[in-house]
Amino acid sequence: MTSTRSATLFALALLAPALIYILTIVAYPLVDTIILSFTNASLRPDYDFVGWANYERIFGAGNFTDVIIRTFIWTFFSVALKMVIGMCGAVLLNAAIPGQTLFRILTMPPWIVPMAIGIFMWGWMYNGQFGMISGLLQNLGLTNGPIAFLAYGHTAFWATIVTDVWIGVPMVTIYFLAAMQSIPKDLHEAAWTDGAGRFYRFRRITVPLMIPAIVTMSLLSLIATFNSFDIIWILTQGGPSGSTTTMIIDTYKTAIGSRKYGEGAARAVVISIFVTIFCLVYFRAVRKLQQGEAK
Repeated sequence: MTSTRSATLFALALLAPALIYILTIVAYPLVDTIILSFTNASLRPDYDFVGWANYERIFGAGNFTDVIIRTFIWTFFSVALKMVIGMCGAVLLNAAIPGQTLFRILTMPPWIVPMAIGIFMWGWMYNGQFGMISGLLQNLGLTNGPIAFLAYGHTAFWATIVTDVWIGVPMVTIYFLAAMQSIPKDLHEAAWTDGAGRFYRFRRITVPLMIPAIVTMSLLSLIATFNSFDIIWILTQGGPSGSTTTMIIDTYKTAIGSRKYGEGAARAVVISIFVTIFCLVYFRAVRKLQQGEAK
């Protein structure tokens, strides 16, 4: 009995740091935010509980529905482009070509450069008066005058996606490259011996064996992109006219910009619900993949 009790106490002692971390860094702020979402908290020192009023207000306003739709569209195209470009990059880096090591090194700068610096660089390139992209288009005769990409809703929306893809592609590429290199070469050699071409081998061998890596990276990228704040805020701050306002930007503007902490907390809870759903989908997908591998 004594040995069992000692083992239990020792196990609890080992778990204590993780439990303390979860309770103080994750659980307490989450519970506090949920409680705050049911109040009319603002800059005033006192506030009252208002029940579901904040949720009724944000879902009753049509603009919040537009924000949710815009967030999913922004996330979908950003993640999809990162997956496709990352896969193409991994295939090229995995090929036996001269200067392979140099190309792998050149893939890393977007990931290594501090995010804020990279975003400011793209903001400079998007500038209509002295930006490189606008100047290049004019020199090629594709436009009659300067284009301020961040001044118009449709171009600003895609400009933020391009910037997010530029920052996220290196990680996806390296992850997929590692997954490709873990595939036994014997499989490709056997298929090549049987006369299978490169595309057939890629479609029948590489992609199926990379499904776990593809699913994991897609869902992790989905969660990170859904919560992306820095790129949009530095480039457009949600403008022009809200055309790049996503849920995280809308929450920040409400809670910090308008000082409506209760309503901002309600928006944060909605974001947390979506992220929780993504996490559940991720864990379910990983579990199915593990069960499939076990069979």
